[in-house]
Amino acid sequence: MTVPEAGADGVADAVGGFLAVDSGGSGLRVVVGGAGRPVSGPLSSGEPVRTGARGIDAGHLMEQLVPMVRALAGADEVGGLGTAVIGAAGLATLGDGLRAELPGALAREFGVQTVALVADAVTAYAGALGARPGAVVAAGTGLIAIGTDLIGWRRADGWGHLLGDCGGGAWIGRAGLEAALRAYDGREGGSGALLSCAEEQFGAMPGLPGKLYPRPDRPAVLASFAPHVAACAPDDPVADGILCAAARCMAESVVAVCPPVGEPHVALTGGLFKMGDPLLVPLHEELAKRLPHARRVAAEGDPLDGAVRIARDLAAGVLTLPGDDVMVRVVTAGGRGDQF
Repeated sequence: MTVPEAGADGVADAVGGFLAVDSGGSGLRVVVGGAGRPVSGPLSSGEPVRTGARGIDAGHLMEQLVPMVRALAGADEVGGLGTAVIGAAGLATLGDGLRAELPGALAREFGVQTVALVADAVTAYAGALGARPGAVVAAGTGLIAIGTDLIGWRRADGWGHLLGDCGGGAWIGRAGLEAALRAYDGREGGSGALLSCAEEQFGAMPGLPGKLYPRPDRPAVLASFAPHVAACAPDDPVADGILCAAARCMAESVVAVCPPVGEPHVALTGGLFKMGDPLLVPLHEELAKRLPHARRVAAEGDPLDGAVRIARDLAAGVLTLPGDDVMVRVVTAGGRGDQF
């Protein structure tokens, strides 16, 4: 599948109009396209969708989405958006309310006839690899690996910062702060370099628990310390050991989901990899050792690009990615839920 970049001048889609959404920890990103018009540049909300007793709050998502879509499509073109793809963080475990409410809301507001509700791991995969067999590790504040042989999906980790996300930003940041506290206490395994960084960012160490534990955005606060671990790693064996352990965790998740035969493609996506060589060098070494049959490739795009790919192929009736009742659900205007 070849997809024009969002906002590429003069590139138009031959399929019907579509809406593509990436809903994650930093808010919504939205584009529209198709029906002879270029794929728009993205709009961003900057506000994450709330979660409640029924999981992801469909009403809050629509409150943000409606004005963004009307700004992108214009009042006269909103009715031409026949297909919508919503890629959402937490869909697999927190998506029951979204699956029940969002298709009807999109039909009422925009006349959408076909809605695909897709886990953000799947849009990350589609953005990175398209419709090729392989595995993708998506790493930011959290971490999840997803793979497919184009028959079904496999996922590993993505269980959140208390139960998993091993090797992700919050995991690295927490390990770095633990090493700082060990140095403060005089225990083995401490890092004076990470202690200095922690005191610079958070102040005196006795006050750290009070600044961290009550925060509703605790995973993001932990992840904010991960770049300090990467900065210290070239000269600090403790920090280097944390990143090597993160690389092992990531590789374990990739091995769990990667097709065992053929020459599957493996790609990395997500902001955590901006830390560069201190993380990437040990990760590539682990992947080469554990998956010698796989071909490591650069990610072609991000989760929003993946949502666009799925939307264009769904609108054109040529979608070949496999379906999954939890990770991917397509609902038509009659309310019937289908797998791909």
